Amino acid sequence: MTTLKGKTALVTGASRGIGRATAIALARAGAHILVHYGRSVQEAESLVTEIRANGGRADALSADLATPQGAAMLAEQVRSIVGDRLDVAVLNAGISKAVRIADYTIEDFDNLFATNVRGPFFLVQQLLPMLGEGSNITVISSAVARTVVGKPGVDNPSVLAYASTKGAIETLVKNWAAILGPRGIRVNAVAPGVIDTDMSNFTKTEAGREVTLGMQALKRIGKPEDVADVVAFMASDGARWITGASIPVDGGSKL
Repeated sequence: MTTLKGKTALVTGASRGIGRATAIALARAGAHILVHYGRSVQEAESLVTEIRANGGRADALSADLATPQGAAMLAEQVRSIVGDRLDVAVLNAGISKAVRIADYTIEDFDNLFATNVRGPFFLVQQLLPMLGEGSNITVISSAVARTVVGKPGVDNPSVLAYASTKGAIETLVKNWAAILGPRGIRVNAVAPGVIDTDMSNFTKTEAGREVTLGMQALKRIGKPEDVADVVAFMASDGARWITGASIPVDGGSKL
């Protein structure tokens, strides 16, 4: 059984979806959870209440990681609660956009990279004083970092800008793993496929469900808990010899 008893864990973007499920899984394993949220204060407070009601420890922290100051603000809040030791960091906060290539704007591109790449990059930088031997970082990537999804053609919606942020994140994971390895810090990515969250509303339609199941070996729509359980394992000592990896959690997509 995965155990994180006595550990502290930060989960960014934890108010809903994969982040929420991950926070619950880590709390169930015994960790004290720092629930980060950007704007969803009610959802974050509800999650903290739920974790505490089940005998766990949790606190809510707020910061906009898309802003230049967001990472430093969040790290300072983390330090005020955990002191000089953070055991687990799950970098989950992210945004997506699917439009025709001609309809992307510079603002879209900058927002995607600010939230999905710059935010995690500088958050790791700011958290480093609290990370040490035995600590680990798990970054939520995506199957689109390695495979093209959707219907080809310039007149069809595409997630290519979002996909490029996840490609960048996977490159960072390998570099972080190499750079931080001598300090005993593990860094890995978990790469979900299509998961039943607000970011994948197309799965609510019959056409979207048909496309999703058509590219998967396992014939059901993935749930946030399917990802959360893998993240919890990666955060535990059971994954102590894994670093620099990207673990696909996609039901066998695009095999």
